[in-house]
Amino acid sequence: MKMFVSAYACEPGLGSEIGVGWHWVLELSRQFDLWVLTRESNRARIESWMATHPGHESIHFVYYDLPKWARWWKKGMRGVRIYYNLWQRRTNRLVRETMEREGIKVYHLLTYGNALWPASRYGQQQYFVWGPIGGLDTIPREYTRHYGFRWRMIESVRRMVIKSLPWNSGFQRRCQNADLIFCKSLSMMESIKPLYREKAMLMTDVAVDLSQTQLRPRTRQEDGTIRMLMVGRLDAWRGFDLAIEALSQIADRYPSLRLDILGNGSDCERIVQLVNQFGMQQRVKLHGNVPMETYRQMMADCDIVLNPCLKEGAVTTAFDSLANGRPLVCIETGGYTRYFHDDYAIVIPRGPRKEVIHQLAEAMVRLTDKDFRESLGRRAQEAGRSFSWALKGEEIRQILREHFVES
Repeated sequence: MKMFVSAYACEPGLGSEIGVGWHWVLELSRQFDLWVLTRESNRARIESWMATHPGHESIHFVYYDLPKWARWWKKGMRGVRIYYNLWQRRTNRLVRETMEREGIKVYHLLTYGNALWPASRYGQQQYFVWGPIGGLDTIPREYTRHYGFRWRMIESVRRMVIKSLPWNSGFQRRCQNADLIFCKSLSMMESIKPLYREKAMLMTDVAVDLSQTQLRPRTRQEDGTIRMLMVGRLDAWRGFDLAIEALSQIADRYPSLRLDILGNGSDCERIVQLVNQFGMQQRVKLHGNVPMETYRQMMADCDIVLNPCLKEGAVTTAFDSLANGRPLVCIETGGYTRYFHDDYAIVIPRGPRKEVIHQLAEAMVRLTDKDFRESLGRRAQEAGRSFSWALKGEEIRQILREHFVES
């Protein structure tokens, strides 16, 4: 069977959403002939990878970017929302022409998985697979009042947008047109009207990439320090402030704890101010954006992985902790966290802010016990084998096969 996949973010050898798009495409190609629409800027890395990895003749890439004069303002994640909306609208004709020429009846909008962002009008009129989608979680005011002005406004607008979902014609039209909806979290599924919810199912978009990170040797010397690692864009909702406050509460009693933060973003200034405010300059190090190879080595060298995101985020890092056999401390999101259990991770309920910080601090204290920490790590690595991309791919393909037969 042929399938058209819209994968704006799709490139080999990278993490986050762009790596998720790539892995999904590879797994889908084991069952389907694919025509994959992605950005022209991804072409060089994709064609280089394809040239050195024969046997993927079932994947046909279709590339498109806006003209240079129409994208001069786009740089990295800056302007991505506007650019993506324009990109989807400008590629609708390309989707139609390709699907009609190749006789393709199935359209899968894979990335970006934000439920508020558009999909091809023509694609929605075919057999429409949507997602995994998310982006409809909100952060309680108890947390956002600690944010800077910009992020308080962003979250206020997000609350209003999500409250208006019943009157959001684009979102409701996509729900109506979709034949199958993959939802990243339970809250995403509950945002869909009961009329359309029978078409939806929970599906985390990430799996464990055993080929990239498993068994990578440590490079740092044992010096008695316990290194914790947090990774992601420095957005306020990602909870970096919670981890820093938690560490500050126990720093005097547990001087061996250190925290490395990888990533950059608009909340960086506030994070730096918090580090200075709590006198944690010797305990917390902000590394900014680093190459993928550096990230993988720091993942292998750390002792604990923290993901204090208050909604779905840093999911790739969470699953990389399994591949590397590192215990994860995270906050319950109703999505990817259902894969993490007490025998190899510490999952903290998203309750009152002070209680969450207290529980983060307690988790750090518990993991200073080397035997306990290493025991969780071994079980995490064992569990990771059950969540590999190979098994994830078979799950995706089986679901699609069943739905296509029913249709």
